[in-house]
Amino acid sequence: MNKSTLNALAVSIGFAFSIGASAAPLSSAEYKSARDRIAAEYKSDRAACAAMSSEARSRCYSDAKSRQKAARAELDADQKSAAAPGSNKQKAQVYVDDSVITAKVKAAVFEDASLKSAEINVETSKGVVQLSGFVRSRTDINKAVVVARRIEGVRSVKNDMIVKGQQ
Repeated sequence: MNKSTLNALAVSIGFAFSIGASAAPLSSAEYKSARDRIAAEYKSDRAACAAMSSEARSRCYSDAKSRQKAARAELDADQKSAAAPGSNKQKAQVYVDDSVITAKVKAAVFEDASLKSAEINVETSKGVVQLSGFVRSRTDINKAVVVARRIEGVRSVKNDMIVKGQQ
């Protein structure tokens, strides 16, 4: 994927959930679109796991499934709370922002030639980016943290990456 494709992906993820940031519940078409986006993101995450070693791949698959379940639960909860009178959609807006941040960090990591082959997972919660997975060196860890911190909206970066062979 090139830079423009990755940026378009980040924007589309943000757009898919920005619909849910309004005070009204999503229409059935919007809800289905959001569920489809979650399914597509899960499929993409699993595809990225396929090239990993068996132990890392297993962990990656598990992480991908957990993210999918959390995203579905969040969507369902937001849909339910939007239907309630006087509900606050701030939580949905945080999720939108976190999805966009995650996509942008993934794109930036992939775009960096020295990190492209690393097995780095990215998760975001309330602007806090968590990096996990396996890299070749301590330099790659430092580089990934710097790359993540440069993304707009990132409040802090939690580093859970491991240098291959030093588990």
